[in-house]
Amino acid sequence: MDTTILEKINSEIRVCRKCPLGDSCTNHVVGEGNSKADLLFVGEAPGKNEDLTGKPFCGKAGRVLDQLLKISGYKREDIYIANILKCRPPKNRNPKLEEIKLCTPYLVGQLEAIQPKIICCLGNFSVSFIMEKFGLSNKIQPIGKIHGKIFIPPKMRLLKIMPLYHPASVTYNPNMFSILKKDFQMLKNIPV
Repeated sequence: MDTTILEKINSEIRVCRKCPLGDSCTNHVVGEGNSKADLLFVGEAPGKNEDLTGKPFCGKAGRVLDQLLKISGYKREDIYIANILKCRPPKNRNPKLEEIKLCTPYLVGQLEAIQPKIICCLGNFSVSFIMEKFGLSNKIQPIGKIHGKIFIPPKMRLLKIMPLYHPASVTYNPNMFSILKKDFQMLKNIPV
């Protein structure tokens, strides 16, 4: 892990203006956590609270994530959390393809600097990007079919990718918590 490279990437994110989101956000949400983490979570994009604070997963979805981490045996200080987009899309709309293309080189740089052993993809946008990036395009399916499964990229036997429902799903449907709980419990048994 090279902290100098990670710090450089994060500094670039803070001033990015590659797309209009950089001008409309309050804060660029760089990412946060242990720069030597074995476990890295990738979300979709910052929401309202994240935009205000500059910290990932600090609103309702963040509280759900904290509960789930406790179940998994991990703490926030053990992991790293990043997003596909580093700026909040207006009204929390879905990321646009062009925004993803412009922003994901930062995420790729973070992944290369941290070199996690497990990447947990939170939601469909994260699953699609990460699985394509690591040569698993042929395994992409709706999150309902692949959540909680482990995928090992070709030629990268030390990396595991695990799609998960986004913690925000619990805020819309409290019944989703039991599904997420089962998936997060599996993290205890994945060797790193």
